[in-house]
Order: sequence, then structure tokens, then C-alpha cells
Amino acid sequence: MQLPKIALGAWAWGNDGTFGQNWTKEDLQPIFDLAMAKGLNLWDTAYVYGMGTSEKTLGSFLTGLPRASYIISDKLTPQVADYSSKTPVADMLETEYQNLGIDHMDIYWVHNPVDAPKWITEVAKYFEGKDQVPMIGVSNHNLAQIKEADEILRAHGLKLGAVQNHYSLLNRSSEDAGILDYCLENDIVFFSYMVLEQGALSGKYDTEHPMPTGSARAQTYNPVLDKLAIMNQKLTDLAEKYEVSPAQIPVAWAIAKGTLPIIGVTKASHVLGALKAEEVELTAEEISDLEETADSLDLNLIRMWEQKMD
Repeated sequence: MQLPKIALGAWAWGNDGTFGQNWTKEDLQPIFDLAMAKGLNLWDTAYVYGMGTSEKTLGSFLTGLPRASYIISDKLTPQVADYSSKTPVADMLETEYQNLGIDHMDIYWVHNPVDAPKWITEVAKYFEGKDQVPMIGVSNHNLAQIKEADEILRAHGLKLGAVQNHYSLLNRSSEDAGILDYCLENDIVFFSYMVLEQGALSGKYDTEHPMPTGSARAQTYNPVLDKLAIMNQKLTDLAEKYEVSPAQIPVAWAIAKGTLPIIGVTKASHVLGALKAEEVELTAEEISDLEETADSLDLNLIRMWEQKMD
């Protein structure tokens, strides 16, 4: 499976209150069409994003398209799995297949380490011996849990193909814990999500223009917008050099670090920006300067669903 440099995220499409805005199919259809026309065809979603809303919205856009023309990345979220079922993975997949209008996943994740290693074991048992097996990944897992998941999969004739963790200039815990190196050494694709810290590193928000009141992200980022302004100024300076917007610099940084960033898209500019970010090649000095600036802010942006990565 040939993966693009960037995945497009449909978390916000679930309208679950995280982002403080609601998007309709009519809002999002042209975004999807533009992305597909530009060759960005890897879509990341989950049932838990609006309890099926994100999947159903994405699925409505997939109708009639050749199955080989797009790549679907979806997740089994332990908190919404049926613990009483004898076939919980099959049950979850059937719901997700119906929502998306497809019959197989290209990438399938255990969304978080709740009750680890139960769920990667269930996934391994389900896909063992099947003719069509997706790339199997774990998300929000620490290094020990990642290694354990790979061992379990290998015991069932499979392997861990991907890791998806929160990774940005302001949260490099997966790098510090050795997870990026482990992935590189073991042919595991590292998907970085929240590269833009839900818009905090886009240059769009500051103390005069805070994030939407009442949104989950506003609670995290609005109190530290003064510190974020220092980081965003650094991004703005580099953006001027490369003739892109500030939001493209963290994405280019994530690519330069050997990761596959997931970029949430709700506007045409997000799609076009992702394409521009692919073309930016930061120097080693610029990467170091960005990271030193980020470290100097001493921010703790670990979210409630996260854990220590080492």
C-alpha cells in the first residue's frame, strides 16, 4: 500500500464538541472532492468521532468511487466496544463498514490502551489467517505497550504496521521515549496527530482572537495563548521565507522528522496548505531552532486521554 506524505483527519467532522463548531455534509463535500482531486486520499476517522457521524459523513462521499482510489484508516475504541460480545471486533467492524459503505479497512487501529493488551489480542485473533488484512496499528500507546502489541500480533502471524500518537513541536514525548526510533528500526509507520495542536500552531489564534468559547480545545490553549504567540511568531518568520502560511511549517517539520502527519480538514485552505507543506524542506538548523523555541515555553499540553510514553 502506497501511503501519501499526509493523511487527512475527519475528527472534526464528528461535531462532538471538541472543536466548537459544527460542519454539515454540504460544508465538507467540496473539501473532500478537492483533496481527492489533488491526490490526498488517505482519510483517518473513528466511530467515536460523533458516534458514527464522522464515518457516515465520510462514507457518503465515498459512494460510487473506485475502492482502490482511497485509503481508509479507522479505529476500534475500547470504550465503545461491546465487552459482552464473543465477537467484539467483528461487531465493531460491521458497524463501521455500514457507516462508511465499504467492506474492508486499509488501516485499523486500537484507539487507546484501555485494558491493554486485550484489544490488540482480539484484533490479532480476528484477522489471523484472513486473506485481506489491513495495516494494523495502535494509537496513544507507550513504548512498552507498542512492543507488547507487536509481539502479540507476531504470535498470530501478523505484525504491527503503524503507531499513531499525539506529536507536535509542543509535544515530542513519543520522540523522547524512543518510540520514533523504534518505529524506524522496525518498519512501523509513525502517524503524528495534533501536529497543529488543534489550530494553536496555525497562527490563527492569539489573545485578541481566542479559540471558540465552550470548546474543549479552548480550555487547553486559550490560557496559554501569550506563550503560544512566541512559537507562532517563529512559525510566521519561517513561513515568510518559504512563502507559505504559518500552519504549513509544523506540518513540514513533522514530515522532516520522519512521521506521517494527520491534518484535520474543514476548509479548502487546509487541503491546499497540506500540499504546500509537502514541498517545504526545512534545514537542520531551522528544525533545531523550532524545537529549542518550543522547549523554552515549558508547556504541558498532554491531554486527558494521554499517558506517559516511556
